Amino acid sequence: MRKSRVLLIDNDADFRSSVKEYLCESGNEVCGFPDGPECLDHIQHSGLPHIALVNLALPSMHGFDLANRLKAMADVPIIFVTSSGDKDEIVEGLKKYAEDFIVKPFDLRELEARIQIVLARMPSFDYASEPMIRVDENLSIDFAHNRIVVGGRIVGLTPTESIMLHVLLRNATRVVENRMLIARVWPSEDVNEDTLRVHVHRLRRKLEADSHHPHYIRTERGVGYRFTQRPPM
Repeated sequence: MRKSRVLLIDNDADFRSSVKEYLCESGNEVCGFPDGPECLDHIQHSGLPHIALVNLALPSMHGFDLANRLKAMADVPIIFVTSSGDKDEIVEGLKKYAEDFIVKPFDLRELEARIQIVLARMPSFDYASEPMIRVDENLSIDFAHNRIVVGGRIVGLTPTESIMLHVLLRNATRVVENRMLIARVWPSEDVNEDTLRVHVHRLRRKLEADSHHPHYIRTERGVGYRFTQRPPM
């Protein structure tokens, strides 16, 4: 089993401690925080997690607000933790942000199983190996700060560009179908392939020396897009 980096945001210290102990025994790396600001500060310095467990009732922000901040950086998989079991809230969270929901109290074996099911969909863990991901000598990516370094030059990314690049990098060397890319970047919006094409073009203009003859993002005509470089381990 691949070692995963889990971010746990919950203001119940006893809960954080028990989850961390259990998941670490299974070989995971777990960082726990009582609130959103501490979590976001950690990501700025340490990079992305492979998955985030987010309590909806945080002291200074709603879990949806934190999820929105995370999703502005990258396509971080999220499992919401809640005590209320409010069906409308669960449906909204699943549509906009989360891969899954789990309602307290629960068996920690169930939580681990849900985490593994989500992570099994991720073909590579390279995308969260370091805060600054070095793709090659020319390109490095800093998702936490929505920026890339191309040929020594810092270039900012929009949240949409950052999420799109994150999905492509996570599937490096594999074709990501148009419908999948749209679903991950715009999960609750009605977006067509023309819109996707425009955003890919804008991202290429920032990444590529010649956006008309791209090196990093290749078009698989009629199917989708492929990020050609896998970051070195």
